[in-house]
Amino acid sequence: MKTAFTRRRFLAAAAAAAAGGLTSPAGRLCGAERPAGREARHYRRLAGNKVQCGLCPWECLVDDGKRGKCGVRENRGGRFYSLVYGRVAASHVDPIEKKPFYHLLPGSPAYSMATVGCNFDCRFCQNWDLARRRPEEAPVPELSAESVAEAAARARCPVIAFTYSEPTVFNEFAFDTAAAGRRLGIRSVVVSNGFIRREPLEDLCGVIDGYKVDLKSMDDRYYRSVCSGRLAPVLETLVRLRDRKVWCEIVYLVVPTLNDSDAGFRMLSQWVLKEMGPDVPVHFSRFYPQYKLNNLPPTPAATLERAWSISREAGLHFVYLGNLPGHEAENTFCPGCHKAVILRSGFSVKETHLRDGRCGFCGRVIPGVWA
Repeated sequence: MKTAFTRRRFLAAAAAAAAGGLTSPAGRLCGAERPAGREARHYRRLAGNKVQCGLCPWECLVDDGKRGKCGVRENRGGRFYSLVYGRVAASHVDPIEKKPFYHLLPGSPAYSMATVGCNFDCRFCQNWDLARRRPEEAPVPELSAESVAEAAARARCPVIAFTYSEPTVFNEFAFDTAAAGRRLGIRSVVVSNGFIRREPLEDLCGVIDGYKVDLKSMDDRYYRSVCSGRLAPVLETLVRLRDRKVWCEIVYLVVPTLNDSDAGFRMLSQWVLKEMGPDVPVHFSRFYPQYKLNNLPPTPAATLERAWSISREAGLHFVYLGNLPGHEAENTFCPGCHKAVILRSGFSVKETHLRDGRCGFCGRVIPGVWA
């Protein structure tokens, strides 16, 4: 299945829109004009036509005619609107391992989609062309939640993944699409920075099956200086996912000189062990120069292996190394007999030795979503 809106097409369309506007395949002028929008679910109306967004921990106070920090929600006369509802700027069929989910339907294709926008500004963002764009710069047709779910069904994808940009900022469309997918027997997963408030997260947990959180550091100063974010709300999201029993996996992008200390790896491992338990998969991923961090080298393999060893010694059962194709730490090992129950190469699953969610060798339960 083709990508609906590639990076090259996205940038070309944005330039064309800025030059005078484009007509979408649906026949509606998109890009150069302000999107029609859909009223947001999570906000409060205040005096003087102000609103307060209730979607993420920024809790933006927005004057009439202005937008929140994410740039995709607008106050119109005291009512708050999402400008990206149904405006799918990128879609593609990816392996579920690319998200990455290693314990949720391994080897399955995931119908992956995104709108523009993000509530962070990570200096290493690999999808900055989506995350930093505004709705006017994305001349794409408006889709219904049902049509996205039906596209996933036609592509024979058992999973819909909200990914690429930040799903929190298109929360309403993600919720409706997940609900539509569930009616068709399709699961949904969220690939997120975890920066979301309790109420919208609780709603979303009712229609999704997995949530991957990018835990970028255990240092709030790193969050503020490198990601334009905050740490504490992300940790709160992880605890809420635990309490709601939504399958969760954690990714930690290891950036040389910035968050690659042994003390940081140890702090992360101890927090996950105490708050989430030993069975939550943790992926240490290799950094490559991107966006505003082109001055740093890729993460050395030895650094990732050190993170892996520290986390295993701390007591975590499922620790993985990402962006190191062919490394042994891509595989899933049984904590009981230590044999490989899922063998991978990059994003491909080569062998599986699971029987009804149990190790095919010793019978120990391997936590995850397997059916």
